[in-house]
Amino acid sequence: MSEKYTFFMHLKALPTWLRLSREDRNKFNAQIIQPILKQYSAVNVRWYDAEAFTTKTSDIAVFETDSLRDYYFVVDALRDSQMFSVPYFELVDIIPAVEEGYLEYEASL
Repeated sequence: MSEKYTFFMHLKALPTWLRLSREDRNKFNAQIIQPILKQYSAVNVRWYDAEAFTTKTSDIAVFETDSLRDYYFVVDALRDSQMFSVPYFELVDIIPAVEEGYLEYEASL
């Protein structure tokens, strides 16, 4: 079985991000975030909005990959970007998981 890793990155939008116009946010995504993600195509990312449901986290990025190396590099590249250096977002938590990992365990018994 090929290892498939999932990482739930909990983010909190900071006032520096919220002060940007929606046009500037979209430019940032297109010019900074998307090129980073395209560089590491082994990592699939989905974005979820959570701000209407909790005060702890405004956004959740879900990273899926079978390459820990590429995941690590994506996170380092994001940390080097304005996303965390301005910062636009606070990194609240990262929760790693293995999808249906119990199946491989049970098969090994």
